[in-house]
Amino acid sequence: MKRYAMVDTSLCVSCGACAKVCPRGAISVPDGIYARVDKEKCIGCSLCAKACPASVITMMERENA
Repeated sequence: MKRYAMVDTSLCVSCGACAKVCPRGAISVPDGIYARVDKEKCIGCSLCAKACPASVITMMERENA
């Protein structure tokens, strides 16, 4: 768990593709506004970043990894 996903919410198209591929259920798109990541659940696999059609998910290094 050295990384986590971060969504650029200003560019997110709220399609939910990231949430569908997340093996830990760490991503949700509440009310269809934009994707949100639960950093505690995120395992940093980057499947969401690969699935995102808008390419707005970046994998970030954890501070205390």
